[in-house]
Amino acid sequence: MADKARGPRPERPQPERLEPDESADIGVEARIAAGLLLNGALIRRGGLDEALALPAVSGLPGPDRAFARAVAMAALRRLGEIDQILNRRLQKSPPEAVRTILRIALAQTLVLETPAFAAVSTAVKLAERDPKTRPYKNLVNAVLRGIGREGPGLTTAESNLPEWLVARWRQTYGEAALAGLALAAREEPPTDLTLKPGVDAAGLAELVEGEGRPGGSVRTGRRGDVAGWPGFEDGTWWVQDAAAAVPVRLLAPQAGETALDMCAAPGGKTMQLAAAGAVVTALDRSEARLKRLHRNLARVGLEAEVAAFPAEDWLDSRTYDAVLLDAPCTATGTFRRNPEVLRATKPAEVAKLADVQHRLLDAAAERVGPGGRLVYCVCSLEREEGETQIIAFLRRNPAFRTVAADPVAVGAPAEALTPEGWLRILPSMWAERGGVDGFFVARLDRI
Repeated sequence: MADKARGPRPERPQPERLEPDESADIGVEARIAAGLLLNGALIRRGGLDEALALPAVSGLPGPDRAFARAVAMAALRRLGEIDQILNRRLQKSPPEAVRTILRIALAQTLVLETPAFAAVSTAVKLAERDPKTRPYKNLVNAVLRGIGREGPGLTTAESNLPEWLVARWRQTYGEAALAGLALAAREEPPTDLTLKPGVDAAGLAELVEGEGRPGGSVRTGRRGDVAGWPGFEDGTWWVQDAAAAVPVRLLAPQAGETALDMCAAPGGKTMQLAAAGAVVTALDRSEARLKRLHRNLARVGLEAEVAAFPAEDWLDSRTYDAVLLDAPCTATGTFRRNPEVLRATKPAEVAKLADVQHRLLDAAAERVGPGGRLVYCVCSLEREEGETQIIAFLRRNPAFRTVAADPVAVGAPAEALTPEGWLRILPSMWAERGGVDGFFVARLDRI
């Protein structure tokens, strides 16, 4: 899925869900950290992860750090609405540092239900700390108290999406789907777990206060450090969005078959392949990300041959029964877990990454042995990275044919099936059950 060269990390530790009265005890330093996280996410792709490593964030006590991340994520998910509210109150735009203070305060009161007195008081203290924002402390106080007194007013969920993506998704999926995507972007998603074969899904669901999902995943609303959850130390499961588990199920690896995961880190799909009994080779161009894959394999007690090498340049001559290409992409389908992707992705990246995907698909075709199969997937909502890639691939490679997916059998929403037999999973699907990451998935068998 998304943890590729240009995608966000889909399996970050989940923040603790704080009760509203608990957040009143969190101090100014945590709000400073929240501002750093928010601004890091808005500046560039990967900025949020970089900000998480800053001493001002990483050095906080656990509850403060969890609060800072929760506030930043809430602000990112509702940024358009927050700015709509602020713009009605501000006669002219203040310095960006002042706007950050206001955004952080409104994310607390309007989304996380932090008591208004705590959010306003700490916002004013934040303004007082910096000589550049100190002249605006009365403005901060007046704006926040005015919103608290008179209410935020009407906002639109669509405003949280960049205009260029709104235009794209409206044209591609229609007005109703766009509305569903905008609503999905506002909500914090649950956590999905993929289980090793033989693990009692119903028993684990009870332990983590969750429920079983189609395809065998377990979904829970539980938060906090997953390392403390039942079964983690035993290696019986790993965190993986329900949609991210679909491609390997569609590939259907069998015990003893050879399988190649071409862009493998952080390893969720590699573990699925190995857990099915396949003899797995896992490639990734990033040695740093492969360290995480090694740790994940060790924890769950699975094995794979791992090589740090760009998949399109790998010189090994072997072919495989099953090849998985989870290609680098814009990752726009992961905005539920990674809201910063909506701000970080730029229009030019779509075409640039489509060229990378084109080359990787041709390299993948060469790795599929006689009678073998290939699954291509991206966690992007852009057609150029999904449907268009497969249409062009089939024209270039007449030795392959589409094998229609059975969405129910592989744990995907039934409505995700396209007329061609591919899967186009939208984050707005399964909305009543917490949604799902956006994916395009296609299976291609060598004739």
